[in-house]
Amino acid sequence: MSVTEPDLYENSTQKTRLWVGDLARELGRPDDHVAAFRVLRGFLHVLRDRLPVEEAVHLAAQLPELLRGVYFEGWRPSATPQPYHDLNTFLDRIATAGLLAGETEAAYSAEAAVRVLARHVGVHEVGKIRLVLPRDIADFLTPAVEPHPAS
Repeated sequence: MSVTEPDLYENSTQKTRLWVGDLARELGRPDDHVAAFRVLRGFLHVLRDRLPVEEAVHLAAQLPELLRGVYFEGWRPSATPQPYHDLNTFLDRIATAGLLAGETEAAYSAEAAVRVLARHVGVHEVGKIRLVLPRDIADFLTPAVEPHPAS
């Protein structure tokens, strides 16, 4: 059986829905996929912009095709990695990118997003990302991964 082009699109859409649904549940808002997508997009953009180019591209390869397109939206590789080293700046940028109320909501959302990321790309991959980040940010992005929630 051959895979058709529409099947490829639907497969990517389904995987993206799974990631967004997982994040919505992690955020305690299982029916708010719009907010979850906004948070995931913001988190991925801020993370991407803090990573060295090679690691940013490696992470992109782990994402479903649809999320990969969102991830690369507006990226300027020549401006990465961003030069800040502190967790507060990281969280402030997540708050801005995700249209969140502030650092507390950004922290909660980032913790949820990193759990989803670890669940889908693996704890080992998240560990590789953490190795290239400043210590404060890397320590914050240590996922407490639980088994995949029932859908």
